[in-house]
Amino acid sequence: MKKVVSCEIGGQTLSLETGELAKQASGAVLVRYADTVVFVASQDGPPRRGIDFFPLTVDYRERFASAGKFPGGFLKREGRPTTREILTARLTDRPIRPMFPKGYKDEIQIMANVLAVDPEHDPDVHAIIGASAALMISPSIPFQGPLAAVRVGKVDGQLVIFPTLEQTAEGSLDLIVAGNLESVLMIEGFANQMPEDEMLEAILFAQKHIVSICELQNQLVAELGVVKAEYEGVGENPLLSTLQSEGFDRLKAAMQSNVKAERHEQTNALKDELLEKHFPEDAEETADGATRGDFKEAFHDLEQLVVRDLILNEKTRLDGRGMGDLRNISCMVDLLPRVHGSAVFTRGETQSVCTITLGTPRDTQRVDGPVEEYEKRFMLDYNFPPYSVGECRMIRGPGRREIGHGALAERSVASILPDAETFPYTIRAISDITESNGSSSMASVCSTTLGLMAAGVPIVQPVAGISIGVVAEPDGQFELLTDIIGDEDHFGDMDFKIAGSQIGITGIQLDLKIKGISEEIITATLAQAKEARLNILRSMLGTLEQPRKDISEHAPRLERTQIDPEKIGLLIGPGGKTIRAIQEETSTQIDIQEDGTVTVASSDGAAAESALARIEALTEDVKVGRVYSGTVSSVKDFGVFVEIAPGKDGLCHISELADGFVKSVADVCSVGDSMEVKVIAVDDQNRVKLSRRAVLAESGGGDDAAADAADDGSGGSDGGDDGQE
Repeated sequence: MKKVVSCEIGGQTLSLETGELAKQASGAVLVRYADTVVFVASQDGPPRRGIDFFPLTVDYRERFASAGKFPGGFLKREGRPTTREILTARLTDRPIRPMFPKGYKDEIQIMANVLAVDPEHDPDVHAIIGASAALMISPSIPFQGPLAAVRVGKVDGQLVIFPTLEQTAEGSLDLIVAGNLESVLMIEGFANQMPEDEMLEAILFAQKHIVSICELQNQLVAELGVVKAEYEGVGENPLLSTLQSEGFDRLKAAMQSNVKAERHEQTNALKDELLEKHFPEDAEETADGATRGDFKEAFHDLEQLVVRDLILNEKTRLDGRGMGDLRNISCMVDLLPRVHGSAVFTRGETQSVCTITLGTPRDTQRVDGPVEEYEKRFMLDYNFPPYSVGECRMIRGPGRREIGHGALAERSVASILPDAETFPYTIRAISDITESNGSSSMASVCSTTLGLMAAGVPIVQPVAGISIGVVAEPDGQFELLTDIIGDEDHFGDMDFKIAGSQIGITGIQLDLKIKGISEEIITATLAQAKEARLNILRSMLGTLEQPRKDISEHAPRLERTQIDPEKIGLLIGPGGKTIRAIQEETSTQIDIQEDGTVTVASSDGAAAESALARIEALTEDVKVGRVYSGTVSSVKDFGVFVEIAPGKDGLCHISELADGFVKSVADVCSVGDSMEVKVIAVDDQNRVKLSRRAVLAESGGGDDAAADAADDGSGGSDGGDDGQE
C-alpha cells in the first residue's frame, strides 16, 4: 500500500513515498524535492562467515536520462561509477555505518538511483535521506536511525538551506551535514576561508533542519506500522576478561612507543605469546569452546581498552605527545628537476610528495553529468601505494578511498587559487603518499600548497590541514587529540579533518564511529584545529615565505588577449588556415574560447609575444598611428595596396612610399614584398591610408632604393642624380 509523507523545507516540498516500487526489497523509498527524484532501496543478506568487519555496501548512480540527456562518447549507456558517484556513495556510507549495533555483520546493500533531476537541486543529499528512510521501514534491518542530511549555503551573508546550484556556486559555503535527532553524525564542506564561528553557526543551522526530516521518517514508519525485529546482539567474548587480566598492563607498556613499527612489533609479540598459551599446538578451540576467531576479536578489544584508558585516565598518548601537540614537521621544495614545481611535507610518520604541472587551457578536464558539463582547471590526484604502510598488495588503479581523499584535498586548496584572468594556466597536482601514519589527506593539502608556491602560482593565501580525533564516553567525558596517528584513529571515535588559511576554513570533513557528537565537541575541535593549523603554516612559510615571482623555465609561457567574439572566425580563417599559419610560423599553441579570450602558449616567451601581436593586428580595429608589418597585395600607378592583416588592405600612395621622389611604384616594390607601414588616416568609409615614408623617418634611415630609381632630369628630386653617368 502506497504511503506518502511530506514537509516544507527551503521553500520546496520534501516527500518520502513507499509501497509502489521494489516490493521485494527490504525497504524502498522514493525521495522527491522539487523536480529532483531519487529512488533508494535497502537490502539485507546473511552474514559472511569469518569476517571481522561490517559488510555495508553503498552504491549511487546518476542516469543521464534523469535530465533528458544522452551520455557522451561512443557508448550510449552509463558504465563504471564516475568520480562524483563514488564520492556521493562515500558520503552516504559515512553517517549510516555507525548507526548499526556493535557486532552486527549481516550483509547490507543500499542502492540509490537518480531518476529525475532539475537543474537547480543537487540530488546527492537526498540519497542520504532516502537511504535512512529505506533502512527505517525495513523490519529485518536493525538500523538505529533515523538520520538525515541537508546542504547549507551562504549567500550575501545569509545561510540558505538546500541552496540551488547557482546559489552554491555564487556563495561562500558549500556544506553538507548529516545527523540524527540528538547530534551531528557527519560533516563535509568547503568554504572561502570562513572563520570558525561562522562555520559552527552553519553546522548548528543545519542540525535544526535535520531534526524535522528525521521526524518525517518517524512519521512514515508509524503510518506503515513497521515493527523492527529484535536484534539480540553478540554476547560477551569468552576470552576478553581472561586476556584483560593476563595482558592489560603488558600491552599498555608495549603500545607506548614513539615509532609505529616498534609499537606494532611489541604488540604482535605479546599477541603471539597469548595465542600460543590458549591455543597450544595449533588447537582450534579452548577447553570452554572459545575459537581463534574469538581470540582475535578479544585481543582487538583489549587494544581498544588500553588506548582509551591511556587517553582518558592517564592523559597519555601512544607516542607520548600531549593532547594538543603536533608531531615534528619538516618541509622541502624543489626536490625534483624538470617538473614545474615540487615539494615534500613530512609530519611525523606521514609524508606527501607533491608535483605540480602547469598547462594550457587545452589541458582542462571536461566533466560531464546529468545536470551540467563543465571544465576543471585544477586537479589534485592522490596516490596511496602499499609501501607507505609497509604492505604488499596489487595495484588496480585508484580506489574509493584514494578518490575521496584526493577530492577532499583538491577542494580544500581550490578556493585559494588565482582566477583564470590572473593566472590562465591549467594546474595539476599529484600527491604521492610515501609514508603514512595518520591524516595523509591533510598532508596532501600542505604539500600541494608548498608545491604551488614553488611553481610560482600566485595563490591568495597558503593553506594547511590537520586531523583532530576524540575519545568520548557516554557520560560526556572526552579528550581531543591533535594530529592523530593511525592507531588513535582506529581505536578512537572521530576523525575530524579541517583545512584552511590563517583567515579561515577552506575544507572540513567529519567521520565518526559513534552515534553523534555534541556542540561542545565541535566547538572545541574547531578551536584546537585552528591552533594546530597556524603552527603548521609557520613551519611551511619558514621553508618558502611566498610564491615564486616567476614560473619554472620548463613551464609553457602564456600570453592572453581578448578579441571581439564576432572576429573569431576571422582569426581561425577558412578551414583553420589562418590560425594554423600563425601557430606553425611562431611555434606556438593558440586556444580560443567562445567569449573571445585567446591564449597563446609557447616554451619561448618571444614567440608567444610575436603570435599575440599577429593576433591583435588581425582582430583589432585599425588604429591611426600604429605600425603594421604587411604584404604588398596590388601595385597601381598611383600607389600600392598593402595587406596589413588577412582581408584588411590599406592604400600607400606613391607620395608616401619613400623619402624622395618616386617615378614609378614598380621601382620601389612589387606584389608579395613585405613592407612596414604606418596608418596615417582612416576615413568615414573605413578606408585606410598608409605611409611607408613615416616609418622610414621614425627609424632614422633613408630609402636608397627609391633614390636610385628617381629620374635625373625631371621631377625635382633632390638626390636623384646620384650614381648617374
